[in-house]
Amino acid sequence: MIMKSPFGVRLWILFATLFLAVGGIIYGLAFVLHRIAQLEDRLTTPKLEGFRVASEIRYQLASLNNSMFRYILAGDAQQWVQFERTSDNLDRWIDDHDPNLNPASPLTTDLERRACLELNRAYDDFLATARAVHSNAPPTLGATQRLAQLDAFEVQAQRMSDLLQKVADAHHVAEAAFLTNAHASLANLRRILIACVVLLLGLIAAIGWVIYRDAIAPLRTKLVLSQTLLERQQKLATLGTLAAGIAHEIRNPLTSLKARLYTLEKHLQVVPAARKDTNIISAEISRLERIVQDVLSFARPSDPRLETFAAETVMREVRGLVSPDLERRGLQLVVESSPELLIRADSGHLKQVLVNLVRNAAEAIDGSGTVTLRTRSVRTLLGGRETDAVVLEVSDTGKGIPHEAEKHLFDPFFSTKETGTGLGLTIAARIVEKHGGVLQYQTRPGHGTTFGVVLPREINHIT
Repeated sequence: MIMKSPFGVRLWILFATLFLAVGGIIYGLAFVLHRIAQLEDRLTTPKLEGFRVASEIRYQLASLNNSMFRYILAGDAQQWVQFERTSDNLDRWIDDHDPNLNPASPLTTDLERRACLELNRAYDDFLATARAVHSNAPPTLGATQRLAQLDAFEVQAQRMSDLLQKVADAHHVAEAAFLTNAHASLANLRRILIACVVLLLGLIAAIGWVIYRDAIAPLRTKLVLSQTLLERQQKLATLGTLAAGIAHEIRNPLTSLKARLYTLEKHLQVVPAARKDTNIISAEISRLERIVQDVLSFARPSDPRLETFAAETVMREVRGLVSPDLERRGLQLVVESSPELLIRADSGHLKQVLVNLVRNAAEAIDGSGTVTLRTRSVRTLLGGRETDAVVLEVSDTGKGIPHEAEKHLFDPFFSTKETGTGLGLTIAARIVEKHGGVLQYQTRPGHGTTFGVVLPREINHIT
């Protein structure tokens, strides 16, 4: 089942973010490993051989010079054969290491390319000069004449030596640039790793905070509320049992008193002063009966007979019941309702609750004012789950509820009225609870109070 609660949506968003972040971290780690492999590859033996390019050519060049000198001085044809073999090998070796001819060459920078290009051309000139010396050196020449022919060869050899130093310098510059780039790459990789770890820790902390805020903290609050509600229910149950017993004990004497008072009134009809006293006694007995009836309703609330009807219907019936009394007080009664909002409830019980709330609202207004009956739809938690609900509101423009009275608002036998029993809101709350709803309120001292009866919304049509 797909979670549709705000907590579920936020949790799915966090999981998706975590998934993307983990994917980004894996990609970052893969990039880091790839870069490390590149650095390792550039630091392996083929790369290190680049340091020996110039020294290797210099060594081979010295060997060629020795072979040429032996050939010129001794006139040994075998030395010329050795020179040609060595020169061919060196020519191929230079071509293999020339980045202009071989893309796999360890010499990769532009400076190295230019130096190798000059070196290759100079080596071709070096070989051409050596072959010219070989062609112009017949055996009949003397030793002095033969040595004189080596001047041009030595010039080319010196040129080769200078270019070899240039290649070596270019390679050292390239290696210095490589090391600088390697240090920068390692610093970037270190920052990437730190950022990945910080991001992962941040996401874990965010998920933990959201889970605590939206799951653990509400559960703790619900646990405290449940414990408080359980204690309150236990107290109410005990108090209800005691109240029911006392109410029954009081009811029987009241019935006897009413019967005796009725007989006494017949005998005292001719005595005006006595008639006044009997009227007072009758009124007080009636008030005691109302109190006893409230106590019995509190102790043993009857089960509701549920039926489906429009919330607007009960609101208009309540207006018909209370509007005459409010008009006498100089108060205005306004009804704001929607006919399409359906509820399933006991209309008699619901009217009892709303009438009680309207009377309380009227008594909270000094002078002129307005009492508003309103219905609206909401989505809220009822019975531990989120559901569509209808709120039947009673708002007034009175003085509001004092802060010290809010703590005991639903306590039985607590009342701010001199003649109140303190059971009206308690009975109303229990009636609403039996309907699977909740009685809530909002108040601002000096700005009025709004009581709301929150009931599950009925989606089916009226039957």
